[in-house]
Amino acid sequence: MQERVIPKLDMQKSVQKINSFIKEKLDESKSKGIIIGLSGGIDSSVVAYLCSDAIGSDKILGLILPSKTTLNEDIEDAISVAMDLDIEYKILNIDYLIEPFPEMCPECSKSNLANGNLKARMRMMLLYYHSNAMNRIVAGTGNRTELLVGYFTKYGDGGVDILPIGELYKTQVRDIAKYLRVPKKIIEKTPTAGLWTNQTDEDELGIKYEDLDKMLYLMMDKGLKVENISKQLKISEDEVLRIKNMINNSKHKLSAPSIAEII
Repeated sequence: MQERVIPKLDMQKSVQKINSFIKEKLDESKSKGIIIGLSGGIDSSVVAYLCSDAIGSDKILGLILPSKTTLNEDIEDAISVAMDLDIEYKILNIDYLIEPFPEMCPECSKSNLANGNLKARMRMMLLYYHSNAMNRIVAGTGNRTELLVGYFTKYGDGGVDILPIGELYKTQVRDIAKYLRVPKKIIEKTPTAGLWTNQTDEDELGIKYEDLDKMLYLMMDKGLKVENISKQLKISEDEVLRIKNMINNSKHKLSAPSIAEII
């Protein structure tokens, strides 16, 4: 594939716009601050740095919500981000919340997808428990790449109030991370949601983020047809169609529930 397809961002301008967005949404909500789920990954780290820059670290609470499939490295990285930004943080293990479910639904317990989504939804519940109690809003960590292909859990990590990096492709998030001086270790680590053992984002997606971003940019921002994307990126039309189908099949995740029309 070509080296550069997505235009480079004006880093200073982009960060200023996101910071203004965060301040505006916080003011509109008449809330006292922000709750962030800190995973130790690049997306949540970038959101934490942006929120801290926008409203100050004293108005942010970071929740680190590990389970038995969470790597110790990720917990340590999440703590390091909180400490670097001087953000208050709490570590709450979610395993005890998950334990009753296999007993209630044994036939569901063999599904990695069901168990993984359950963890994401438990985390959402804890984020909003704190949000309601503290009169704060929840800042989501989803990026444009994940949102477009539906790589998030509906009513899980997709259940948030604002999405500060929702217009940034994954590769652009990495660029912003470097600009914000997020630790190199976090920027370069293999992306994983930690929802089951040895799970990685790119294995699940079946494609590298760099390649996916190029494809999505040409498809969504430039409006190119499948055959033109295939030719420009030198990949099969079947692969482009696979990603296009992912986008179409996950649109419901970004929409309000359908309402039956009876009048």
